[in-house]
Amino acid sequence: MRKIFNLKTLLIALAVLLGLFAIKWFSKQKQNQSISQETVVMDTTEKEQVHLKYGFPIDEFQVETNAVKRNHSLSTILRQYDVSYGTIDQIAKKAKTVFNVRKIKSGHEYSVLFTKDSIKTPEYFIYENTPVEYIVFDLRDTLNVFKGEKEIEVRRKQVKGSIESSLWNAMVVANSDPLLSIELSDIYAWTIDFFGIGKGDQFNIIYEESYVDDQPIHEIKVIAANFIHHNTNNYAFTFVEGDKEGYFDELGKSLQKAFLKAPLRYSRISSKFSNNRYHPVLKRYRAHHGVDYAAPTGTPVHTIGDGVVTKKGYQKNGGGNYISVKHNSVYSTTYMHLSRFAKGIKAGVRLKQGETIGYVGATGLATGPHLDFRVYKNGTAINPLNLKSPPVSPVKEENEARYKIEMEKLMNELNPPEAITLE
Repeated sequence: MRKIFNLKTLLIALAVLLGLFAIKWFSKQKQNQSISQETVVMDTTEKEQVHLKYGFPIDEFQVETNAVKRNHSLSTILRQYDVSYGTIDQIAKKAKTVFNVRKIKSGHEYSVLFTKDSIKTPEYFIYENTPVEYIVFDLRDTLNVFKGEKEIEVRRKQVKGSIESSLWNAMVVANSDPLLSIELSDIYAWTIDFFGIGKGDQFNIIYEESYVDDQPIHEIKVIAANFIHHNTNNYAFTFVEGDKEGYFDELGKSLQKAFLKAPLRYSRISSKFSNNRYHPVLKRYRAHHGVDYAAPTGTPVHTIGDGVVTKKGYQKNGGGNYISVKHNSVYSTTYMHLSRFAKGIKAGVRLKQGETIGYVGATGLATGPHLDFRVYKNGTAINPLNLKSPPVSPVKEENEARYKIEMEKLMNELNPPEAITLE
């Protein structure tokens, strides 16, 4: 019995010792784990403090930022920093598939990143091609050229105001980008004559504005708006159906009308919109801000949208017989090289979309019968083939419920209900 008792005592003592050892071991592992986690947190904090610019830890370099001066080229700029002609030649060749170095423009910013030592060796030249896109020229032995893009921050804003003199000035007074006035004129092009707006008209707009490096880059998208013209509300809400986005009123009706895809039928495009086209008659390169449709003489030419004839005339050394049509306060079109005009066409005549205004010819500077067709947006020529074709029908029946939800949400954002004060 004594032996059995001693054996039991020994086993209990052994169990207690093993328990104490296990507790101590787990405690140590937990402590180690805690130390490891604290170390990771410290590393993460240090990484967050790294200041990145153009994708580089900018604090690790000496940086000089300047603007390109008039008539300065890549070579002129880099020679200021003692970059050799050989390196400049090689880097320019490397850039061919990425960026045309001849397109470096005066006024654009650039930065040079130097080593942080007494020698101050230039390692990178960075040219800001646009407010978003930049070109990196790696001047080290690797000699590389690549594009990068800055991060764009989109801010949602709302602005309200009244017109005293002009919509442009009203935007300035409201401390908003005046380009908003152009956006509004485009949205309401078919419903409001922006040449007729005036004192007393009001606007209420929700829009998104893009920022880079905390600076606006003049990229604006109107989300919802109400333009009060002659004491009448004119609502506009953006809505996407399929691959098309348009603006609709509170009833789901489109604010826009479509243009015809082309001003004539049975034709082919013989020359496209270009800033530097070889002229077959003048035998030199010059801008061609239109699209040429080759067609037989006498082919009817139609206006692509409702409008008013503003000009009808003849240019001996240019467009020959031509007609200009104003469609609204934003868009106008011109039709050139006509063989003759349609009956009754003259300045001031109102036209319906698709109405015949003239016939294809080869008058003026032309080598053969064709129509030179031009489109202008706010007075500036644009590529007719890139003319937007927004939805012109009401919101589709299958999308009505979704549109109503989105529209009402935006309506409440434009006109938030007054807060109820509890007494």
